[in-house]
Amino acid sequence: MTGAVGRIQAAFTDAGVTGRLHALDIDSGAEIDAGGNRPVVTASVHKLCLLVALHERAAAGQLDLTEQVECPADGRTAGPTGLAAMLDPVRISVRDLAHLMMSVSDNAAADLLLDRVGIDAVNATTDRLGLAATRMSHTFGGLFATVKEDAGPLGARALTDPHVLTRLRALDPAHSNRSTPRDLTGLLRAIWRDEACPPPHGAAIRRLLGLQVWPHRLASGFPFDDVHVAGKTGSLPTVRSEAGVVEYPDGGRYAVAVFTRAANPAATLPQADAAIGTAARIAVDALRARG
Repeated sequence: MTGAVGRIQAAFTDAGVTGRLHALDIDSGAEIDAGGNRPVVTASVHKLCLLVALHERAAAGQLDLTEQVECPADGRTAGPTGLAAMLDPVRISVRDLAHLMMSVSDNAAADLLLDRVGIDAVNATTDRLGLAATRMSHTFGGLFATVKEDAGPLGARALTDPHVLTRLRALDPAHSNRSTPRDLTGLLRAIWRDEACPPPHGAAIRRLLGLQVWPHRLASGFPFDDVHVAGKTGSLPTVRSEAGVVEYPDGGRYAVAVFTRAANPAATLPQADAAIGTAARIAVDALRARG
């Protein structure tokens, strides 16, 4: 396992990033730990915690997943995908909001769901599951509002300045939505073992994670037709991450959480995205060799 950790760290270095990883065999409990206990900012990966809280409350009869929600044209949380990028009013069910939140990381859909569930309820769910390092303190719109405020009058142009990046609260786990890679693999294990929610709701969560459209991070390390990858990405300036589960045709199931921070502030860094898949593949191969 020590050799695998060294190769993982080398993959991060080669890509020009620092990284944290935890990988877990869902059935045996075997693990690979490369900084897995270090706090990280979760960005959109925290939508997974919201999804579990949503289904926990649906299972308890506290909300109806088929309820219709009005999303007006004005006032919705901004973003590049889904409702966040649309211009007209929309009427949509709670469960379809969850689909948009997970498949294309729709910020507006996520915050509409937070209106129904509440940040305190998300934290209650992660507390119940023993995820002591996982905490939500901002809506997704609120998180990005701190980036705008901290960047100052130059706005997005300032985010290439290393001095500006050091003052972004969104990049500091003490002032942002946060977790650890180990907490997130524990959450994924609970989802895949139907310990986070009753089985029908666990199946619905797993389905939505499998519908994510982004293939450039975790899934890039597993380019095989018979290997299934389900996950949730997260991004902030210099931060790229993903937490998900890799399933093999022989029944092997592996939860992996990878969080990276790039020295280069460029918004597009294919090598940094690919490092997430490379590191995950090294970890999963090591777990499979051990099994």
